[in-house]
Amino acid sequence: MRESTRIIRSTLSRTVPGEPLHTGPVFAAPYHTPGDPSDTPYTYARSHNPTWTALEKAIGQIESGHLATGESYRATALVFASGMAACAAVFGAVLRPGDVVVLPSNAYYTARVLLQEYFAPMGITLRMSPTAGNAQAELLEGARLLWLESPSNPGMEICDIALLSEAAHRAGALVAVDNTTPTPLGQLPLALGADFSVASDTKSMTGHSDLLLGHVAVRDLELRAKIDQWRTLTGAALGPMEAWLALRSIATLPLRLERSCENAQRIAEFLTSRKEVTSVFYPGLPSHPGHEIAKKQMRYFGPVLSFVLRDKTAAETFLSQSTLLTDATSFGGITTTAERRAKWGGDTVPDGFIRLSAGCEAIEDLIEDMAQALDATR
Repeated sequence: MRESTRIIRSTLSRTVPGEPLHTGPVFAAPYHTPGDPSDTPYTYARSHNPTWTALEKAIGQIESGHLATGESYRATALVFASGMAACAAVFGAVLRPGDVVVLPSNAYYTARVLLQEYFAPMGITLRMSPTAGNAQAELLEGARLLWLESPSNPGMEICDIALLSEAAHRAGALVAVDNTTPTPLGQLPLALGADFSVASDTKSMTGHSDLLLGHVAVRDLELRAKIDQWRTLTGAALGPMEAWLALRSIATLPLRLERSCENAQRIAEFLTSRKEVTSVFYPGLPSHPGHEIAKKQMRYFGPVLSFVLRDKTAAETFLSQSTLLTDATSFGGITTTAERRAKWGGDTVPDGFIRLSAGCEAIEDLIEDMAQALDATR
């Protein structure tokens, strides 16, 4: 079956006459466990839940694919209460005092803070360099973990995941990719050689800006067991209602992602034609420095793009004059959102830097609205 068919069908329950197409969420803390606890997969809700299982099967299916050798693999996924809980699970399960982690200096800000303020004081050494140019390849000697993010957030820089994964494995390091922006439908890190595919499914995977959710997907069952143990011991557990809502939302991922990525491409092309805009960052543009790599490793270029206006005043005028762009942080929803990124701190960006997440509205309406908002910045 083709990808969209597989995704949609994966969210349905087993067909039983008289039963619903979508089984409802299972609300339970303890389960009935007579005899040997190993006889049942469900004992206590901090460890596992049937609604999680259904969601994890659906995500694992999306994360599955074929390696460069042509060999197919089946991914397994574990869900978490947030994207950061998923990131923390990889760090916590893999890193020990004395280990070295290599990461982009422009990776997602909160992931960097977690490593800098909590893991580094416990004896983890951090080595950082920008995403662009595959700069991490020069820092891998003696490393335990290589952490990648492509496209980077919010600068939209690209690295070659396959090349860096191969280099990391030669050096004896594991590879994790923050794949939040493209989702596994848009890019398959495990197929490109990574050991962990990590994402905040709060964003495009569920796509309605109403859930907090993350996942880690792997090919290796030993790595899965380590991540599973971390989730159970730390209690980074997802609620069954959130899991059920996520399963419902993932069914529309192919429709939402295709439309939002088409809109992002059109918006990026439009912005390059406007004199008020000094720079546009989107890997779908042929002028983007990482376009050829992105074209090789991405199915969709993603719903997120960034651009720069003259200064803080111009950016804030643009956002306030727009009627269809919701000024909000985060991204990946069906509604188009934008924000002046510098107001949050943490990222080295100009005051007029705007991160925009293309939604699913009619592109003609979005461009008309942005045109009049840009006019107001003159």
